[in-house]
Amino acid sequence: MKSAFRKVSRIGSLTGGTKWYLSEDCLLAAKRTMYAVEYRRFYLRDLESVVVWPSRFWLWRLVLPGLLFAALGAALWQWATVGAIFVGVGLAWMAAELALGPTAAARIRTTGASVDLPLVARTRRASKVLAKIDAAVRAARGGGEQPTAPVTSAQAAEPILQASSEAPSGTVSIADATQTNGS
Repeated sequence: MKSAFRKVSRIGSLTGGTKWYLSEDCLLAAKRTMYAVEYRRFYLRDLESVVVWPSRFWLWRLVLPGLLFAALGAALWQWATVGAIFVGVGLAWMAAELALGPTAAARIRTTGASVDLPLVARTRRASKVLAKIDAAVRAARGGGEQPTAPVTSAQAAEPILQASSEAPSGTVSIADATQTNGS
């Protein structure tokens, strides 16, 4: 039996990580921390925005270990081979971080909530994941955009609006509002 969910992204950490799955009607986040798993479901019809941006701490991830290895290598330079190895590891770390690009942070906004969860590990992969989510949102919203009982004329909506002394004079019926909004 084929699963309805397909994996879109995975972000690992020392204590767990987050896996993102996509189905026909929802985006599912499975956040694992040690032995516990927390699931969050975001329905595609309710998604307002998914935003990914470069994390502001990604330079620290680049510079701090590189400088640490370089300083350790300089301190151990009296043993030339050991010092050169540590300096080389520090430079390789910095080069690898630069090649991978900035780390990413993400925010998912739905109709009722805003959640900050990592969607991708690096920003260079974000366009692929966001394209998959966008295609799924368009597919989920594409079929159900038409109202189930469309009002065909303004005459049908007229009896709903009744003049009374309590109603303000500028009151418009819901049917008239949906006709002017284009849905």
